This record gives sequence, C-alpha cells and structure tokens, in this order.
Amino acid sequence: MQYGICNLSIVPLRIEPSDASELVSQVIYGDLFKVIEQRKNWSKIRIAFDTYEGWIDNKQYIEISEDQYQTLEKQPLQLSGDLVEFIQDTNDQLHPIVFGSTLNGLPLLNHDYDGSIISGKKPKSHILQTAFTYLNAPYLWGGKTPFGIDCSGFTQMVYKLNGYKLLRDASQQATQGEALSFIEESEPGDLAFFDNSEGAITHVGIIMEDNYVIHAHGKVRIDRLDHSGIYNVDRKTHTHKLRVIKKII
Repeated sequence: MQYGICNLSIVPLRIEPSDASELVSQVIYGDLFKVIEQRKNWSKIRIAFDTYEGWIDNKQYIEISEDQYQTLEKQPLQLSGDLVEFIQDTNDQLHPIVFGSTLNGLPLLNHDYDGSIISGKKPKSHILQTAFTYLNAPYLWGGKTPFGIDCSGFTQMVYKLNGYKLLRDASQQATQGEALSFIEESEPGDLAFFDNSEGAITHVGIIMEDNYVIHAHGKVRIDRLDHSGIYNVDRKTHTHKLRVIKKII
C-alpha cells in the first residue's frame, strides 16, 4: 500500500482516470489518502477523512511513507480558518489554500503558515456561523470550497470545520445520526435530507431557526423549509421534497 498527501490547494478527484471524466469530489491541501491503485499517469485513492474514492493525477500529490501517514492521521485536525490564505515554501514562493485546508502536514511539506487555525470540537450553535461563511458560493458538482461547492460538500466542510465527521455524499450522510419525526423537533444545525421521484436521497441542507434552511442549490442560499420540503421564493415553487431530518450533534 502506498500513501499520499495533497500539496496543492484544490485538486480534482475524478470517477475515471481521465481529465475529461466526471468530477466526483475535490482533494484539498493537506488531505491524506491511501493509494489503492496506481497507473502511469493516475492513481486511485481513498481519502483518510471519509474513505471516499476516486482518481487523482499523479502530478498533483506527493507520496509519503506509511509511518508518516499513520502519524499525521492520529493527530487532531488543524484547519485553515480564512476563505483564502497562503502557505510559503522553502523558495519563499506563496501558494494559495482555501477555507478548511488541513495544516497538520506543514512540517512534512516544508511549508510555513501564519494564518488563523481552527481545531477541536465547537458547540452546535457554531454550525450556522460557519455555514454563513459559504453564502453565495456557486454550486459545483463535486466541489468542496467557497469557489464552488455541492450540497453534501457544503455540509461536510461545515461540520468538519466544527470538529465533526460527515461522509461525502448526501445519501451517505443520511445514514448518520438520529432521525427526527417532525421539523418541530429539530434544532439549528441539524441536517435535512431530500429525495427524488425514485425515493433516492439526492440533496441535503442545514436547518436554521424559524423554518429556514441553508443549502447549495445554484449557490449557497437560504430558503424556506416546510413539511413538504424547500420552498424557493425566487421561483415560487418547492424545489426539493423533504425525506428525513437527522440530528448529528
């Protein structure tokens, strides 16, 4: 088994080993992973944080030893706390990194960082404060950053920045936590899941006070939430059908 760390700001994770293949997620600076298959130009990886798998360009990561991987994986996460920051390499060159980048590998990568750092578990009340930081970020299938994010990437990163682990996709996240029977039982910071006409869970958002939800749909936005689902005031219609509410924290 080989191991790697992402040394660039945002790297595409694809469903097949091709630049033209579908973007399924993103690997962000400092992310650790196992290399489960390696080809000439591409590697299939399994990300340590959520065990998500996909293909990454071999030019866009650095191989590390098993000992280095295990050491870093055991450490409490330290994450960058600004929308955009910079790390500095040994040649004094600056490299941009985005909100929620993992900083534990800085010594291994010989990088310096002097920006704000987030670590440890935060109270549930802090979830929405973090979520608001992503407001108006454009929707991007597979995205995980303020410059493009999908619905489950949004919820995963918000929870990660507050010290909690969510899986990557909405259908996976729906398997976590405790199901609530009614909206009235929910609290700000709980997750609302929505299904399609076939009954498959395809969307997730974070519940706010007074029957509102913040979610990524076109952009990270705030909409009304009722027993039927999400009501989009701009389009004057329900855009998502409510399936279940989950309490994670």
